[in-house]
Amino acid sequence: MLEVKNVTKRYGKNLACDDVSFNLEPGTLTVLLGPNGAGKSTIIKSIIGFLKYNGSITINGTSTKTTEARKYLGYIPEMPSLYPTLTVVEHMEFIARAYKLTNYKDRINMLLERFELDDKRKKFGDELSKGMQQKLNLCLGLLPDPDYILLDEPMLGLDPHAIKELKLYIEEMRKEGKTLLISTHIIDSVDMLWDRTIIMQSGKIRANVTRSEIDGSGKSLEDLFFEVTEGIEKEAVSSASEKAGEEQ
Repeated sequence: MLEVKNVTKRYGKNLACDDVSFNLEPGTLTVLLGPNGAGKSTIIKSIIGFLKYNGSITINGTSTKTTEARKYLGYIPEMPSLYPTLTVVEHMEFIARAYKLTNYKDRINMLLERFELDDKRKKFGDELSKGMQQKLNLCLGLLPDPDYILLDEPMLGLDPHAIKELKLYIEEMRKEGKTLLISTHIIDSVDMLWDRTIIMQSGKIRANVTRSEIDGSGKSLEDLFFEVTEGIEKEAVSSASEKAGEEQ
């Protein structure tokens, strides 16, 4: 199990994550929803170990700050970061060697074929379109076949066929027992079979619900999202108005 406990992250005076806590149960798909600037990417980067923070994040009781725990984690960032002078297949080889993978050739071939990059093997990173860069970004993150996979806005820049293929692959990984956390601000992009949704806004968790709880409420995920986020905005406006009136 991956446990996030009381994580707080500041960028100067900006409170990006405010006492965030949640668990990822093994073999489940959790959707992290929220508007831009909600703190989604910050919490994902904290989990993967890219940021310093207050609080604790563990996998099976071991801190994700340790090399041992990070072996179980895979990360697909929102923005691809490719080497301009490496080809597609050289990028894949680089990741394979970095993770000390063995017998990985067939997996490279499978991923490049599924995401329609097989005929782009000799293309350099800076020769790829934005959509192709995002496809390679996905292949690089999925190559090590980790147990816990964090995907930050994974469908941005993808064409409809690639989005369909990614959703199919996500379903397959879930059935294999992988634990997935998918961050997005586009509700329509998570119409796959998710188990839990966490809604963030202004660095806080505003809702943490299971699929069965949503289905039993008679509301759609979209209904809940706008009820939670717009309700908070209205409260903030009302509070500000009241404060201004008191000051007058």
